[in-house]
Amino acid sequence: MLSARNALATVLVSATVGCAIGPDYHRPDLPTPSAFRDQPEGSASLADLPWWEVFRDETLVALIRESLASNRDLAIAAANVERARYLAAVQRSAFLPQLSYEVDATRGKDTTLGNPSPVGRGTESDFLAMANLAWEIDLWGRIRRASEAARGELLASEAFRRGVVLSLVSSVAQAWFELCELERELAIARESVASYQQTHDLFHRQFSGGVTSKLDVLRAVAALAQASATAADLERQIVAKENELSVLIGRPAGAIEHDRTLEAQSMPPDVPAGVPSQLLERRPDLIQAEQTLVAANAREGQALADFFPRIGLTSLAGSVSTELHDLLTSGTGFWAIGAAATGRLFTFGLTTYTWKAAQAESDARRAVYAGALLDALREVSDELTAREKLVTVRVEQERAVTALRESVGMSQKRYVGGLATYLEVLDAQQELYPAAFELARTERDQLLVVVRLYRALGGGWNAYEEMPSVPPPIAP
Repeated sequence: MLSARNALATVLVSATVGCAIGPDYHRPDLPTPSAFRDQPEGSASLADLPWWEVFRDETLVALIRESLASNRDLAIAAANVERARYLAAVQRSAFLPQLSYEVDATRGKDTTLGNPSPVGRGTESDFLAMANLAWEIDLWGRIRRASEAARGELLASEAFRRGVVLSLVSSVAQAWFELCELERELAIARESVASYQQTHDLFHRQFSGGVTSKLDVLRAVAALAQASATAADLERQIVAKENELSVLIGRPAGAIEHDRTLEAQSMPPDVPAGVPSQLLERRPDLIQAEQTLVAANAREGQALADFFPRIGLTSLAGSVSTELHDLLTSGTGFWAIGAAATGRLFTFGLTTYTWKAAQAESDARRAVYAGALLDALREVSDELTAREKLVTVRVEQERAVTALRESVGMSQKRYVGGLATYLEVLDAQQELYPAAFELARTERDQLLVVVRLYRALGGGWNAYEEMPSVPPPIAP
């Protein structure tokens, strides 16, 4: 009896502390430079700021908070995380013994030749009550690898959810700044319509008085028509952008009430990008890619464990009787305890090819992870360069708009003084308003590049709750 207990204890210890076969996960050596391109080294990063400190517009912050509470895509991602949590718990439950039961009640007559029914017994009833306890000893780590894979998939789904949060915050901010810019363009377009209308009325009066030719009138009509068409198209774009923003924040399509303008937007502080290696711990898509690799690596070990026998302990106890009231009486019970080892012998390549397929999947996920990092580094570099160059672009465009506004004023004075025709004024206006549109778009792009840089750095998502844990299995 003592030796049996010792043997059982040995098996339990082996199942608990035994090494799982297959490769243990180690993060691949990835090409991470010490600093981003053309940027000094530094530990501080724009991504360390939560989104409400980066986007300091009160209306925008309110819209982002509403989207985080109501967006449908985010709700789907959260539900998928919960699903992955419980699937991980399903795998984890395999570590513990599984208890099942069976209750049978039958009635009939056995008239087979080999087992004739006893004389006088005729039709009889049989009742069975039985409990079965089974436990697979995870000697080779198959269950551990399956649980490791399920946990990797759980963390990957959580990283995807946080990626949805980051994408949602960025999308709302982008749509908001684009809406402000479109309204700025509409104001410029309406200003141009009013100006071209005055020009048209003037030329029409001059033409009616025989002072000027119809060519001047036609040019004025064309300029007015183009400005009116631009204003109408901008109104269409504003409605479409408001509808887009409404869907992002979980509202039916409709107007976005606000009193903010593009000029009121403030640029965030010029915080450096930080260290490239931080992307591995911060960007949700990189975390998702790595956890998917962790899961694939674990499934490789799980497939390898199928080459070895599955060792388990089983026991059962129950009672059988021909009368229901005698089912639990003395003399009707039975019990058994045993151990078994089952394994695959000839599978004609099934086990081998399954393992090789798992290896190939792990190699593919490793390549995906490395490629995702390269893409992340490229995105950050692109946005850092854009942020720097757009400052110069805006300064030069502001100079151009200032010069063109002065040109319009001078041409009007020359016209009043009789030194030029009004066509000179019209030409100056036709140069001014497109330049004003471009300046508004550059101001928008300066805000959008901060949004894209913040997203490329993986900022903001770490302000939310910790990674989810796997629920403990329910005891049998």
